Amino acid sequence: MRNGVRIKQYIFRFCVIIAGQSITTAPAYSQDHTTDSIYREAELTEVTVTSTVGAKRKVAGKGRSASIEEHLLQLGNVDMVRRGSYAWEPVVNNMATERVSTTIDGMKIFYACTDKMDPVTSYVESGNLQRIRLDSGLDGNPQATGNIGGSIDLKLRKTGFDAKPQEYNATMGYESNGHLQVYGADAAFSHQKFYSNLGVFYRHADNYKAGGSHEVMFSQFQKINTFLNLGWQPAYNHIIEGTVIFDRATDVGYPALTMDVSDATGFISSLSYRREQLNGLFYRWETKVYYNHITHNMDDTHRPDVIIHMDMPGNSTTTGIYSLLQGGLANHQYQLNYDAYYNTLFADMTMYVTGAKPMYMLTWPDVGTFNQGLSISDDIQLTKHHHLRLSAKGSWQHRRINNDEGFRALSIYFPGMKQTASTLTGRVAMSYAYTNNGWKLALGTGYGNRTPSVTEAYGYFLNNTFDRYDYIGNPRLKNESAFELNGSVAWTSETVEARLEANTFFFKNYIIGTPDDRLSPMTIGAEGVKVYHNLHDAQILNTSAVLNWQLLSWLRLDNHLSYSYGKESTGARLPMIAPLTYKGVLKFFWRNIESEAGMRAVARNGKCGTQYGETPTAGYAIWHFNIGGHFQIGKVGADIHVGVENLFDRYYSTYSDWNHIPQKGRNVYANLSFQF
Repeated sequence: MRNGVRIKQYIFRFCVIIAGQSITTAPAYSQDHTTDSIYREAELTEVTVTSTVGAKRKVAGKGRSASIEEHLLQLGNVDMVRRGSYAWEPVVNNMATERVSTTIDGMKIFYACTDKMDPVTSYVESGNLQRIRLDSGLDGNPQATGNIGGSIDLKLRKTGFDAKPQEYNATMGYESNGHLQVYGADAAFSHQKFYSNLGVFYRHADNYKAGGSHEVMFSQFQKINTFLNLGWQPAYNHIIEGTVIFDRATDVGYPALTMDVSDATGFISSLSYRREQLNGLFYRWETKVYYNHITHNMDDTHRPDVIIHMDMPGNSTTTGIYSLLQGGLANHQYQLNYDAYYNTLFADMTMYVTGAKPMYMLTWPDVGTFNQGLSISDDIQLTKHHHLRLSAKGSWQHRRINNDEGFRALSIYFPGMKQTASTLTGRVAMSYAYTNNGWKLALGTGYGNRTPSVTEAYGYFLNNTFDRYDYIGNPRLKNESAFELNGSVAWTSETVEARLEANTFFFKNYIIGTPDDRLSPMTIGAEGVKVYHNLHDAQILNTSAVLNWQLLSWLRLDNHLSYSYGKESTGARLPMIAPLTYKGVLKFFWRNIESEAGMRAVARNGKCGTQYGETPTAGYAIWHFNIGGHFQIGKVGADIHVGVENLFDRYYSTYSDWNHIPQKGRNVYANLSFQF
């Protein structure tokens, strides 16, 4: 903690020095609705949002102080599984990590925690984020693999050539609930032949309080993130770029779990070559090689009444490459991409029993995964009003259990299993869009499959605190497949935008854990043991309705209603499916100042996945208010935002809050950004 205070003091001094001569533009969000209705982007640096009248407006909020998770929540198909106040797990179309591909600038990265306490999104900060690309369903980005639910790509902020010769930014933010403090500073330099941008961000939070001032113990955290992006143009249209990210979180509490995290460290690096303005079938070529290493150490030494102390470290290392060609011919815009990666996952556990020798167990037996794939897509403008998009990807994957001890342990439960496994996977998708006189109709379909995750195939007695079962992987699982249908209809005028959209996924060989009464748990207090199996089928349905109305030039009302449904072959409800949800926001604009007041109302989640350990959650409604503005004095400007979340201090939990840990109560926040 002393080191954290010292780091905070250094960053604060750096912010104060830069603040005397600088300002930053607060990032916000926009959703870019292209002719493919399944594709959306959240643009952070332009501070714009698509409006019904085409005007671009800044969005009040936390600006650069916002976390990546808060940015992601602005996208319509995204929700979060929350195990604490740090590192939430993204959920797309009510599907979590196993069915969602998450990349950083196209780089494959895998979490190192068997409890998914360190999702890929936790290793990027807002100061280094250009935009978030979300592809819903099977029409994923070129580097995505196994993306049945969708894919997320975090695009890093790169200054580029011939931008401002130099630019300095500083950010300071504070939230009253949990005394969350954010300090950040970054700088950018640009020339015709060279550019660079670098920065550092620090976050620190104490335990937060739920509604009614109930302190949520073990919800503290602190982290530091540094980044460096470089670009060099040795010859015209020949571009070499490099990226390095170092992220370290310490003293991270997880109130929904039985253990915390003493250290989570990520090192992410890449080097790429890009050729612009090619002649012939392709006009752009980019090839990138990358390496990342993630370490994660779970810790229970600060928890009271621990019967058996445990150490649970994990490691993930990934080396990869992709090569992307983009081209156009007549009414076609197409992409061809080859990608490959090799990842190793290793995790073990040591249990210290008083008066006895420590017990050791491998939970991920050093599994090496090599995957390579080839993808192609084509956007075809058939006529002025008709657009067609086609995409496909095929992949070959080879896995090997590198640790003989782990292989022998799992062989006890699956005699005759092989130490290696190879398989083919793929996906195809097609979407059609018709636009005319403000109307837009979109229809899409897709089919794809995925291999079981390392946990699903090779996990060894992993305790799940959600249903209190120990889980064992199954190396004999079949690939899970899904058929997707999606559609939307929208009408846009000068003042009104109305949209209805839905998608549904029909699964075969759906992978989920089921109890095995023949096995005994290893975790004290566990209900039993579950082994991953293939269910014959399952279905997930997502629907939403949007009505946005520009009431006056300075007043706008946004409404969003969504409902989802999920069941499996026995008729039982699937767990972690969002209930009926309504979001309403009233936005005000005046010169350089804007404000919004809004509410989120969620129905009771009564018909939930009780067969899988889920219990009902009560309905709730919460309100928020914020105001922000941009001020310019000479060459120095500032963005100021203040607001309050959970205005009436409601005590509540969402359907995706692990073990029903309560959300924050009333939270007043303020942030200030500078740029020069």
